[in-house]
Amino acid sequence: MGGQNVAVVCNISFTIYQNDFVCLLGPSGSGKSTLLHIMGLLDRPTTGNVFINGTDTNNIFDEEQARLRGSHIGFVFQTFNLINSLTAMENVELPMILYDVPPLERNARARELLVNVGLGHRLNHYPSQLSGGERQRVAIARALVNNPEIILADEPTGNLDSKTGQEVLDVFAALHKDGKTIVIITHDESITGFTQRLLRIRDGKLLKDKVHRV
Repeated sequence: MGGQNVAVVCNISFTIYQNDFVCLLGPSGSGKSTLLHIMGLLDRPTTGNVFINGTDTNNIFDEEQARLRGSHIGFVFQTFNLINSLTAMENVELPMILYDVPPLERNARARELLVNVGLGHRLNHYPSQLSGGERQRVAIARALVNNPEIILADEPTGNLDSKTGQEVLDVFAALHKDGKTIVIITHDESITGFTQRLLRIRDGKLLKDKVHRV
């Protein structure tokens, strides 16, 4: 930046365990979204290492990283990232097309996931016909299509009112109960009450790593 190197995250080290339910909390500009991108293999760290199931992801090629990301990690974003010209079903099916899943299997899997997040009555609706909470649940269903072990959610309730945000958090709680490992990145202190572990970050540094609920 301006000819200078800026450390977005610095000297951060922690382990996320299987079936953890973690809140990564920090104010805007604290480096939490960058950290999520590094954890999710969307960005490579300048220095340091990211291990997933014992694999040092810094020592594998981009194509191998993409396969690892696609099979182990699901992403949910604040802005939903749905394709407006596709129905809810088609949005959820899309990642499976990239992995050459047969059409009938794609259709059945997408339908099952949308029913599971309470959208069985919205299968053929377009994003513009859905509420914010419904769009986020479509995004969650899409994140689950390849049955990932890990869900990384970046400000998943940021564009939602409190009631709808609660409904989305309830979906994450149910996924955690089913065995998923979930990390929610947020600036909202209230979300810490829904998770089991708090990682607090500020100015690119980890200030707290606390288990507060089992």
